[in-house]
Amino acid sequence: MAEDESSDKVGSDEDAEAKESKEPEWKRKQRLARIFGDVLPETTQDEREPSAESGESASDRWLKSQVPPHHGG
Repeated sequence: MAEDESSDKVGSDEDAEAKESKEPEWKRKQRLARIFGDVLPETTQDEREPSAESGESASDRWLKSQVPPHHGG
């Protein structure tokens, strides 16, 4: 009997996997994003403009951008 029960569990696992594989890719991604959040941003940090959240004023950013390379800017 124990063998019969274990084979039933394996069958139910296979059924669950079959149901998951029938889920459309967009729906799976939406479900994972809802659970785990957006893991990777759409753009990388070097692609984004410096934001005001950094605590620097516009004049500070301008001043830093004007430092010549030989001055370690």
